[in-house]
Amino acid sequence: MSSSVESPSKTLKPLRGVRVLSLALNLPGPAALMRLKAMGATCLKAEPPGPKGAPAGTSGDPMGQYNSQAYATMHDGINVLRIDLKTDQGQAVLHKALARTDLLITSFRPSALAKLGLGWKTLHKAYPALSVVAIVGAPGARAEEPGHDLTYLADAGLVTGLELPATLFADMGGALMASEAALKAVLAQKTSGKGSFQEVALSEAAAWLALPRHWGLTQPQGAVGGAHAGYRVYPCKDGRVAVAALEPHFAAALCSAASVPMTGMATLFEPATHAAIATFLAGQTRKQLDKLAAAKDIPLHTLVQCSILFGT
Repeated sequence: MSSSVESPSKTLKPLRGVRVLSLALNLPGPAALMRLKAMGATCLKAEPPGPKGAPAGTSGDPMGQYNSQAYATMHDGINVLRIDLKTDQGQAVLHKALARTDLLITSFRPSALAKLGLGWKTLHKAYPALSVVAIVGAPGARAEEPGHDLTYLADAGLVTGLELPATLFADMGGALMASEAALKAVLAQKTSGKGSFQEVALSEAAAWLALPRHWGLTQPQGAVGGAHAGYRVYPCKDGRVAVAALEPHFAAALCSAASVPMTGMATLFEPATHAAIATFLAGQTRKQLDKLAAAKDIPLHTLVQCSILFGT
């Protein structure tokens, strides 16, 4: 008789029984809420009504308007209330929900929260056991400054040319930090019985992600910035190949395949080694390289040509 073992991530639900209400729009807040739901939390999202004149049921979250797929994925299985917090009726609905909420997630500027009567001091007085995770652009006094993922990445030194970054690193990193802050708040509440306030700044998420670059690891002279011949993206016969043969045994396997004598790790930083490996890979097809990776235990991943990827 066969038996199957479920993945721990599917069976472990540390937030089961925790009630989360989110007012956060766009990407970081909903992405964090999606993670909290996966950890077992009961999640509710409150968002504004749709734009004036829009069809009934149109989301008031900008993400729902410019990328319905992303919005649907992040809100799958999450109840959504559409309420206008600037009205007495909307405030009444919100506070009815807050009375049975353990954790509130926001993404407004502090001044906007204060106008809505949702500042931390006010909330803590009304709901002592309620915790708040406030997602802001920058920390402390800079929380009122306008900004977005791109500006935070630029400030952290992660925009290195004219091309946009491949993904929204600060937003997604901020979502991870927000879910981490939620876990901290739940643990603290279990110990003290009181709610706590946690601020998550997207600029600090960008700065955290930028640490390897500031350490020099991903600078051009760094081992994972292009100086090591075993850690680069090369053209191959019918596409590209991302090679990550960083450790000595992986580097040795790569050098052996490319017929490069390896006398030590310094070999991988020599221009001649870069040239020899580039020449070898340029003569191989993606299929050949996939077979080589499996046969010689070389960490690499083949990719289509850039022109195919971007449809040019």
